[in-house]
Amino acid sequence: MTIEVKVPVLPESVADATVVTWHKKAGDWVERDENLVDIETDKVMLEVPAPNNGVLQEIIEQEGTTVIAEQLLARLDETATAGAASSSAAVAAAPSTESQAVPAAAMTQNSTSANVELGPAARRAAGQHDVNTAQIAGTGIGGRVTKQDVVNFAEQGVGGKASVTANVIGDIATGPRPEQRVPMTRLRARVAERLVQAQQEAAMLTTFNEINLQPVKEIRARYKDKFEKVHGARLGFMSFFIKASIEALRRFPAVNSSIDGSDIVYHGYYDVGVAVSTERGLVVPVLRDTDRMSMAEIEASIADYAGRARKNKITIEEMTGGTFTITNGGVFGSLLSTPILNPPQVAILGMHKIEDRAVVENGEIVIRPMMYVALSYDHRIIDGKESVSFLATIKDLLEDPARLLLEI
Repeated sequence: MTIEVKVPVLPESVADATVVTWHKKAGDWVERDENLVDIETDKVMLEVPAPNNGVLQEIIEQEGTTVIAEQLLARLDETATAGAASSSAAVAAAPSTESQAVPAAAMTQNSTSANVELGPAARRAAGQHDVNTAQIAGTGIGGRVTKQDVVNFAEQGVGGKASVTANVIGDIATGPRPEQRVPMTRLRARVAERLVQAQQEAAMLTTFNEINLQPVKEIRARYKDKFEKVHGARLGFMSFFIKASIEALRRFPAVNSSIDGSDIVYHGYYDVGVAVSTERGLVVPVLRDTDRMSMAEIEASIADYAGRARKNKITIEEMTGGTFTITNGGVFGSLLSTPILNPPQVAILGMHKIEDRAVVENGEIVIRPMMYVALSYDHRIIDGKESVSFLATIKDLLEDPARLLLEI
């Protein structure tokens, strides 16, 4: 019996998608729920799993094709067996007597790929990490490549993406004036469109301040080991900034608003987006109702989102509906920046690198871990006094963290 593999139902805000990578070819045996193909929307990467065990009979839409919801992607023969698939693949791979001679190097490479045996778990891991399994030495029975082999290989910093990048750089680095033209991913194109839109439509300004993070660092140094032992999550700086931001948002409701046409929508809840950089571009998963979350829950959620974002596992629903955004350029060494608004939100907080600097305390010059912070805001909604006071509130709360508990 032949089963049709179709594009999954897309959210209302997504009109179409692009077929990015087929992880199987026609004639391959596939397991139920094994990822067959990745399709990319302008927001997320979606996996299309096999609906049942069988042989991938025919691929209808090739890589690079634009598709819509419910469009036919491939056909799967669920009556076939794994042995039949292997025989079909072997016949397909067998060279014709009329074909031209194949270079020895190519024959060696092909035989290496053909000899790599993968189980379903290893195949899924290879797809998630995008590694070339032909380069992996299997440690399983009979030289079989295991899931752990794939993970270990990926963690060594080599694999599909790294190899592709190296090859592209190699292709570029030839000739006196080399260049390479590659199309934007849908996600990067959409991000670019929204950033330009934000700058064109908003009266965007940025205000700055600096924070002495010595008290926060002392708390982390004192409790981080116990915190991780009790809660199973690392105690980072982001949870402190989110907690401080929530209190500041309570005091200045306009900063927690958004624009809907000619209306201002004041939100009575606090859904904070945390910007995460991935190889495909910037994504902003949203933490819902952060005012009801503990610091441990915040840290665990951020770690989960960051890990899944880099594996293209974030859903569209998890990236929509935020009321305020925080971005941390400090993880890349940025000392100061002006973050761009994330429409329809009217403000975004930028964190930066922590750097020891000389400051004056009680008439004495001392060395303290200082961070510049920036608040970009839409001046149509937020006045200068509100923006400066908002950022000053975050500064006061983080320089005296006890105020977060006392709400003063």
